[in-house]
Amino acid sequence: MRRFGGKSGSLPPVQNRPLAHLVAVFLGGVLGSGLRLGLDTALPHSDAQFPLSTLLINVVGSFVLGWLTGGLFARGASSVLKAALGPGLLGSFTTFSAVILALVLLTVSTPPQVVLAVVYLVLTLVLGVGASFLGIRLGERSRTGVAE
Repeated sequence: MRRFGGKSGSLPPVQNRPLAHLVAVFLGGVLGSGLRLGLDTALPHSDAQFPLSTLLINVVGSFVLGWLTGGLFARGASSVLKAALGPGLLGSFTTFSAVILALVLLTVSTPPQVVLAVVYLVLTLVLGVGASFLGIRLGERSRTGVAE
């Protein structure tokens, strides 16, 4: 089974990307940011509560990016589509800074929610890596059409 990455699964260096790639990232970013705001609005939480929306956003984003990488991107999707969906849509939908901000807010809340912060960090890492791996595997299966 061919693994993701390599020549067909990667984007050209930034300096070699034409304007179409930059526009694709911008448009994907607008959509991803809107989706993120919608989910944050649908699942609000205070600074001292578990940041469920951020966890879901990052786990879903990890899964979708893994699925795209293992499937569509590895099948030779256009570099403009890769730019729009990868760094654009999913780059703006998921964000490391939101994870860190949620951790800091939990630990400085009154009273400090340190245990909840640790649980959130562990869940974010374990579920994010697991979702990404599952997405890659499902993408590879959809690409090859082979059930294992």
